[in-house]
Amino acid sequence: MTETLSAPQALAPATGPSPQQAQKLKRSIGVVGGTLLTLSCVTPASTLFVVVPDLFATLGTYTALTIAIGSLLCIAVAFCYSELGTLFPSAGGEYAMVSTMAGRLAGWLVFVLSLLVVMIVPPVIAMGTADYLSPIVHIPAPVAGAAVMLLATLAGLLDLRANAWITGIFLVLEVIAAGVVAVLGFSHSERGAASLVHGSVAGSGGAPSTVTTMMVISGLAIALFITQGFSTAVYLSEELEHPRRNVARTVLATLAISTAVILVPVVAITMGAPDLSALTGGDISSMVTAWSNSAVGTFVSLCVALAIINAGIVMVIQNSRVLFASARDKAWPEPVNRGLSRLGRFGSPWVATLLVGIPGAGLCFVNLDTLYGVTGVSVTGMYLLVAVAALLCRRGSHKDVPAWRMPLWPTVPVLLIAVLAYILTQQETEYLLWTGGIVAVATLYWVLYLRPRRATRWLVSIPEDAQA
Repeated sequence: MTETLSAPQALAPATGPSPQQAQKLKRSIGVVGGTLLTLSCVTPASTLFVVVPDLFATLGTYTALTIAIGSLLCIAVAFCYSELGTLFPSAGGEYAMVSTMAGRLAGWLVFVLSLLVVMIVPPVIAMGTADYLSPIVHIPAPVAGAAVMLLATLAGLLDLRANAWITGIFLVLEVIAAGVVAVLGFSHSERGAASLVHGSVAGSGGAPSTVTTMMVISGLAIALFITQGFSTAVYLSEELEHPRRNVARTVLATLAISTAVILVPVVAITMGAPDLSALTGGDISSMVTAWSNSAVGTFVSLCVALAIINAGIVMVIQNSRVLFASARDKAWPEPVNRGLSRLGRFGSPWVATLLVGIPGAGLCFVNLDTLYGVTGVSVTGMYLLVAVAALLCRRGSHKDVPAWRMPLWPTVPVLLIAVLAYILTQQETEYLLWTGGIVAVATLYWVLYLRPRRATRWLVSIPEDAQA
């Protein structure tokens, strides 16, 4: 049940022509385009304005510290992604890497976890649009989120190079918005830098309450999610020119830039919030307006709304590639595989794009807390399995393959596995059960359908020009 794919199998399954000989994506973007798309998937400004307020509500002044710790962990994760992504540049992303190194079942479970993430994250971000369009128009959050998802789906049907330029323009606006927040927060500082290492949050009635170490550890799952989008570089690796060089450059550059764009404003907000209750409330737009005026607040809000739309476009692009790759690798009954692997006139997998965007619009009407919890557990579990694959990536025929190699191997993946496993144990039981139940159903599908047909199903493969 844990058989692995050898290098020859990974490149060309013995059962016939490799799936990508029939359908493969074209290499059309370089490091700059890939970094713009990947940064847009991290969507620093929308993450800052939509996700970070939830951390302020539970971690208060320790929010910046928690994100900083999560970012340090993400450096180790990025090392794993960079090495594996240059060894196996495929639109399948994590599952292509893990299947080849840790076995088909492990790869299948990573695919399921990544599918949970890619289906949940876009609507979670999209629902934040309503708050930041409020200076102009009032729209219920689920309705605004669904509209953003449908708009992103239409954009996702276009050529990838065109989307790189569209998202690049939006990205500039959201970085400007984050910069304005940082400048205003620092210039209206109410407390010193020492507050960043003394955890306090407003409790009931506004009274200060101490943030414990265990609360920080529990919050690390969301902190990992905050910078999670750097993995998009691996999903786009099949469309990156010269993937052996450019995948690692894109992954590491994206993590560094996104961490700075998110963490600096968080520090500024922590120091500049009028009081602990305002910080815990996490209403960043109101703080921006109080620090400046309504015009600046409106400008920042509109920039964030554009950032969210931008994130939706990039996430739909990324997520459709995951479904496309799973169909090309024969994960489903043949009629489903044929539909998901169809490419449109612009070279995009149009059926897969629709199947990501339309259900995503429906998820905008699901409880947000549940979506956040399941996403945090799924991201942590996915990173854990990627770290296992990275620990195994220098054995056998893969040992001497030209690729970017991480420093301090195997120490980095070993420590990462231990830390991520511990973080998982600290998550709420409800979210562990939801995610565990989905993984259990996926395992049953593997046992009853995929494994008995292993000669013709789940033929994880790497594009023929992967050595480019």
